[in-house]
Amino acid sequence: MSVPLANYTLTYSESSKGWPSFYSYHPEWIQGMNQYLYTFKGGNLYRHNVNDTRNNFYGTSYPSTITTVLNKDALTSKVFKTIDLEAQDPWKATVYSDIQNARDIEVDWFKKKEGDWFAFIRGLSTNDNFNMRSAKGLGNPTSVTGPLNATVITFNYVVQTPIRPTATVAPFTAGDTVYATVNPSTTTPFLVGTITAVNYTATTTEITVDATGNSQPALVDFVFYVRNQVAESQGLLGHYCVMTLENNLTTATEMIAVKVDLMKSYP
Repeated sequence: MSVPLANYTLTYSESSKGWPSFYSYHPEWIQGMNQYLYTFKGGNLYRHNVNDTRNNFYGTSYPSTITTVLNKDALTSKVFKTIDLEAQDPWKATVYSDIQNARDIEVDWFKKKEGDWFAFIRGLSTNDNFNMRSAKGLGNPTSVTGPLNATVITFNYVVQTPIRPTATVAPFTAGDTVYATVNPSTTTPFLVGTITAVNYTATTTEITVDATGNSQPALVDFVFYVRNQVAESQGLLGHYCVMTLENNLTTATEMIAVKVDLMKSYP
């Protein structure tokens, strides 16, 4: 099966003796002359780098992206925790590893401290964390009652690990997420919903879950929950990390350096 190739405009650098940059625009002809770059598109002649609008070619805007691989101590399993951008402006970051799926860090999640932009790596999905330490088993429920938006799941023992519901007072945080499966070893877990309340008695634990749009677990299902990935800040586990930085600015901005805080993982 043939795979269609993406079209890029490449630039060659005499100083590095290589092709360092890829551009999304596709001119019909390109020519450098008198210290300017000229291209033809749709029968029109364009001169580049002469206006104040960046990332716009032939009337179409494109993002600027930088992709790099962080591969220190390649044989060691690591946890990538925070990102530090030494830059004029924050960039959106997408990171993934050989073990876990991609995490996104939106532009407005970065905070400026001492001239640099900082953000911690957080997960937007729990689907790749079922085997991680953020997943906690609850067992088979003794009863499941109530409507979908207020499903009450009861267990006949007191759960020792704190379960975090959705906060009702500031600071507002999303609660832990409940999943269930008929057979944990062979069946893919299905989403139940987000925990909104927890009630402990002397002998039982009751969790209230907003299962709107999902399914309630059956009494034979194994129920577990996954810690809220933003609140827990589990980071990204892997031997290496692939990071893509992106911005959609139309003004000049400078990226000087990218730093990542990581630590060795101890299973």
